[in-house]
Amino acid sequence: MKKIVTISLCVILLIATFTGCSSKSASTSNGGKTSEKKIPNLQGEWKQQNNKSNDSYQSATISGNTITIYWITDNGKTKSIYWVGSFVAPTTTKEPYSWTSKNDHSKTDGSLLASSDDTKTIKYQNGVLSYEASAMGTTTTVELKKQ
Repeated sequence: MKKIVTISLCVILLIATFTGCSSKSASTSNGGKTSEKKIPNLQGEWKQQNNKSNDSYQSATISGNTITIYWITDNGKTKSIYWVGSFVAPTTTKEPYSWTSKNDHSKTDGSLLASSDDTKTIKYQNGVLSYEASAMGTTTTVELKKQ
């Protein structure tokens, strides 16, 4: 009798060990759904989130292979071009993602508030576009969120 109980316990332990090692739980911390990271779609409207004034900020529009950045003032009533440049969409999910935007001087040279830089490095990470903007001798990092 003692031998049968010992063998039964060994069999139960072996079954528990092998089934525990060979199977994987289908559920995850998000309710059983598997989350797959997607390549971000940066096309659309963006608005500055780190501005110090409610009536003065920057906004951007990404359409096709162009990014256009504006200075917005007077509670949104005045819109001035700051940057019109090239946009290169991400092809992987890797972040941070950045590209070097080339200024389209034919569209910015006539704007008093436009950047005269030839290129601008723009970074995307965790849902935020960021770049350096300069005006009147002051440079700041602008952060925009998609609208």
